[in-house]
Order: sequence, then structure tokens, then C-alpha cells
Amino acid sequence: MKKWTIALLCAFALLFSFAAPPEHAGAAATTLRQGSANGDVWDVQYRLKVMGYYEQPLDGAYGPNTAAAVRRFQNNYGLTADGIVGERTWAVLKKYTLSKTEMDMMARVIYSEARGESYTGQVAVGAVVMNRIQSSLFPNTIKDVIFQPGAFTAVDDGQYWLTPNRTAYLAAFDAVRGWDPTGNALYYFNPDTATSAWIWSRPQTVQIGKHIFAK
Repeated sequence: MKKWTIALLCAFALLFSFAAPPEHAGAAATTLRQGSANGDVWDVQYRLKVMGYYEQPLDGAYGPNTAAAVRRFQNNYGLTADGIVGERTWAVLKKYTLSKTEMDMMARVIYSEARGESYTGQVAVGAVVMNRIQSSLFPNTIKDVIFQPGAFTAVDDGQYWLTPNRTAYLAAFDAVRGWDPTGNALYYFNPDTATSAWIWSRPQTVQIGKHIFAK
């Protein structure tokens, strides 16, 4: 298992102890700047905390610490570092980070697809999900990636709805923060059970446990 520092574990535990504010399905995210105070600010703080940019409590108030975290994120992702979360910053945030609800979804797919695998193997499944979100070949939200017809066996057979354990959340956290043991893979399969000739034709990157990862 990847070694964690005590500080990171504490931050992780604190992060997942917060309850998410009510979500409004389909509602457009607002432009945020210093002085804003709403659920979208909470979401930005959560996403930035997962990525390691924001270290303060999640309070839904857009103050100077939130603005500084946004500027650091913008600078690292090639955006105008103005500390304002507008349409472009929202788009990049949603491409490379996950909300609280989406992190729960990531933990579910990791647990249901790879709970018998090593920790690295569990992170690898999460990395494939992130790679798909960021690829033009797949939908650009985790919900649409996970529920794309035939994409994940655990969705088809109902195991996705099992309750994930702490290890699955840790693996989700690592995958979202950018650990990719797969070499940018978009697919994985169990060579003992795979019957699709097409999946065997994909360029393979690595085998981790019972899963072969491929592009």
C-alpha cells in the first residue's frame, strides 16, 4: 500500500466527515468570487481540498484563503489566475476533480469492481475512471462514465450498490489526486474471464493483480 503521512490521513478523515450541502440536479454553477457564500463555494472548497490546494475548513464562504487556493489551481492548470471561478475554471475543476457525491460514486465503483485486489489495484480502477472522464472518447462526468451501458460489470450485476469501505475511499482519494498505476489506461479486464476479442486487441499497459489494463 502507498505510504500515507499522518497529516494526510488526518486531512482525509476530516474531509469525509463533512456532510455535503443539498445538491440541485441540473442547476448551473454560479460565478464565484470573494464575498460569495453558497453551496457552490462549498463544492469548490471540497474539490480543492481533495486536490491539496485548500487547507481550511469547508464553510461555504469565499474568503481570501479560498481565492488563493483557486489561483494556485488556475496557475497549475493553465488558467488565468484571477481567483474567480467562472465558466472555464468550473469546466477544468469538473474535469480533474470530483464533488462529494462523485467521490462516493468513485468509492462505490472501486469497491464493487476491485475490492479483492491490492491497494494499487484498487487505485488503478479509479485511475481508469478518471482517465475516461478526461478522454474525448468517453462522457465527461463520472456518473455518465460509470453508467455508460456495458462499461462496468459491477453496475450490470448490481454490486455497484454495495457499501464501500474505508480502503475504497482512500483509493478514490489517491486516484483523484493523480496517482495512475495504469499508464493512462482506458480499459481493464480479467484475462481469466474476458471473452471479447476486441478487448484483447487493445494495447496493454500493465497487469495489476487479476486485471490487465489497456489503452
